[in-house]
Amino acid sequence: MPSAPPTPRVLAARRAVGERIRTARIHANLTQERLAERAGMERQAVNRIEQGHSSPVLDNLIRIADALGVQLRDLV
Repeated sequence: MPSAPPTPRVLAARRAVGERIRTARIHANLTQERLAERAGMERQAVNRIEQGHSSPVLDNLIRIADALGVQLRDLV
């Protein structure tokens, strides 16, 4: 069964999480590539998350938070 398209609220929340990740990455003076390396992800995946085009799974959010040295709650 295909999933329903995301609602405006979901899209807004996805963009907000991406923006928090981007802000924390810049504050940590990291490129998307370096963050991706630290988190064990592809740079394109980090880019899609920051742009709000993709919803990260919890495991990846945890990896990103750890790579940035921030609490998971600060990203979500």
